Amino acid sequence: MAIGQTLNEKYMRRAIQLACNGILDASPNPMVGAVIVAPDGRIIGEGWHRRCGEGHAEVNAVASVSDESLLRDATMYVTLEPCAHYGKTPPCAELIVSKGIPRVVVGCTDPFAKVAGRGIAMLREAGVEVEVGILEEECLALNRKFMRAHLMRRPFITLKWAQSADGFIDGRISTPLTSMLVHRLRATHDAILVGSGTALSDNPSLDTRLYAGRSPLKVVLDRRRRLDLPSMRLNDGGETIVMSDFQSLSEAMASLYGKGITSLLVEGGATVLDSFISDSLWDEIRVEISPESICGKVAAPNIAGLAVVPSIETIDGHKIITYRK
Repeated sequence: MAIGQTLNEKYMRRAIQLACNGILDASPNPMVGAVIVAPDGRIIGEGWHRRCGEGHAEVNAVASVSDESLLRDATMYVTLEPCAHYGKTPPCAELIVSKGIPRVVVGCTDPFAKVAGRGIAMLREAGVEVEVGILEEECLALNRKFMRAHLMRRPFITLKWAQSADGFIDGRISTPLTSMLVHRLRATHDAILVGSGTALSDNPSLDTRLYAGRSPLKVVLDRRRRLDLPSMRLNDGGETIVMSDFQSLSEAMASLYGKGITSLLVEGGATVLDSFISDSLWDEIRVEISPESICGKVAAPNIAGLAVVPSIETIDGHKIITYRK
């Protein structure tokens, strides 16, 4: 591998590390990290996208540089193509040009319709040298939810349930540690969905009380209009969307995407989970399996035929199996 390529990867890995700091607050925007490097190899600026609506990674990296004159000879490494449109903040590509940064190394392009190559084109038209595709797979994986949502025009969908060793669903299976991990999973999704049956039988709060992250927006599928939302725990803090008028799950998912929801955690029950699986509306499935048998009443979804290789880990004596498309 050429020395220049090795250095490019070194600084891009640092940008990826920085981007991960936005895991709880950047969504529905992507996680992005940026590193600014002087010709002698010194890192003179760093930044990441901390929170949706606030400065992007490039803005924060530029702001961290103590002497802006150094930017005239610097290289910026950024995990995702700089934006070229006016949203809640001005275009980052425009900022890079105005500061006179002569070279930009980009991890991967942005599939979002308002960017989609325009940021790179704006930079090149202004005479900025742009290199694209350094650690591309890692940069794409960093924002797999964001990428899949904008490519499929529906949220990235994670199905989750806990089951006994003999294959029955039960909400009391998780241990204190695995329950906390579920709440962490909730905190990394824009929204969480259950059916009206689960809402009525369990009266869940669907929050992140066991983890320090933000609680997701709550979504309930209620085609038969059975819910009395004001009397339920679902109504205790945060926004709740009740979906009654939709022809198919695909239509409901497109509607959520239209509301800016790029990631959705589906927590059951079995009927709802089976519907998502049968419609192939999922991107990741997380199953927690207890070592105990309970001879329960509700069978867990059957995923034996999935043509994917699962990853398996053991936490607190429970198997956590993850399937990814």
